[in-house]
Formats: sequence, C-alpha cells, structure tokens
Amino acid sequence: MSKKSQKKSSKTPSGTTAAKKKASKTRAATQTKSAKTQRTPASKSTGSIAKAASHGAASKQLNSSRSAPASAARQVLAEGQKAPAFRLPRDGGGAVTLSDYAGRKLVLFFYPRADTPGCTREAIDFTRLADAFAAAGTAVIGISADSLKAQEKFRDKHSLGIPLISDEKHEMLEAYGAWGEKSMYGKSFLGILRTTVLVGSDGKVARIWRNVRVDGHADQVLEAATSL
Repeated sequence: MSKKSQKKSSKTPSGTTAAKKKASKTRAATQTKSAKTQRTPASKSTGSIAKAASHGAASKQLNSSRSAPASAARQVLAEGQKAPAFRLPRDGGGAVTLSDYAGRKLVLFFYPRADTPGCTREAIDFTRLADAFAAAGTAVIGISADSLKAQEKFRDKHSLGIPLISDEKHEMLEAYGAWGEKSMYGKSFLGILRTTVLVGSDGKVARIWRNVRVDGHADQVLEAATSL
C-alpha cells in the first residue's frame, strides 16, 4: 500500500466520526428548536387566556362600580323628616339659611323658571297672601335655579314681596326632591319639578306638595300653615 493510500485511509475514520458528530449536533439542535417552537404557542396561549380572564374580571368590576350608583335608589324627602339645611344667595344681596327661620314656620316654593306664566302667577299669589302668612307666623321663600340677576328682574317686574333665592348648582333643589326627570313633546330631560314644602316650627317637614297646580295653590298652603 502506498503512503498516500495509508494517509487517506487513516483520515477516513476520523472524518466519518466528525461527520457523525456534526449530524448528531444538528439533529439535537433541530429537536431542541422544534421543542421550543411547540412550547411557545402553548405558553403564549396560556398567557393570553390569563390576560383575557383578568381583563374580563376587571371590566365586570368596573361595570358593576359604574352601575351601582345608578341602581341605588335615591332617598326622597318625606313628611316628618328634618328639613335639609341650606345656605343660598337671595335677591338684594346676602344669603338665606334654614337656621334664619328657627322656631318659625316656613314655606318653600320651588318654581321652574322666573318670569314664565305659571311661575309668575304662583309668585304673585304668594305675594298677595304675604300678610296672611305673616299673621300665621309663617315665612315664605321662592326658589329656582335662575341667576340672582334674573331673580331681581323677576321681582322688580311683578312687584314681588317675598325673598327669592338662587340655587344654580341644584343642591337645595335635589335635597328637597324638586329636581328630577321631566318630559315635554315626547322628550325627557332633567329640570325643576314644581314643588312646595311647609316646614314646621320644630324644623321638620309638615307637608309636601308635588307636581303643583298653580291655581289656588297658595291659598291651600296658607290654610295648611294656619292649621299647623
């Protein structure tokens, strides 16, 4: 055998071994990569499911927290309850509070808007009976969400002799149940519900008139105040 043949012969086994090792490594790498590829979707899928479940729970809690206030029944002022305190600006300047009338009877009439037909008749009727209310130990106040400027213009135009107070933020209106849903021409909206409340000298609500009809109303309230 020649020296060249011997050299080739001696290299062949080692070359074959190296090729086998290389093939083995390639297969191992391929299997590992394949295994990782198979695991990855499952891992991502599990993560996605977990995230989706978590998001669903959060949404449910959020919706629940949002709907809770809407579903909660709002407490409505009732006869016999203590009259809610208030402090609001009045026509002519200054402020009016419930405590200003402690120990006296007080009529609070809530009207939708100054200088509209029904509200004007109602305010004129209470002004007409102002002396009779005073004789019965009863003060009278008109309340709406109009600005002070609008209240003063209303007072001057119709020579009204009763205090008019402005509740532009609707705080007193809501406390006394005079703010709520109304409808007109098939459309619903929030606004002032014509309401009158008679507060006794003990500071408790003696009578409530809701959805007031203006004609004859002031006389009915006077009768109730006189008999209280």
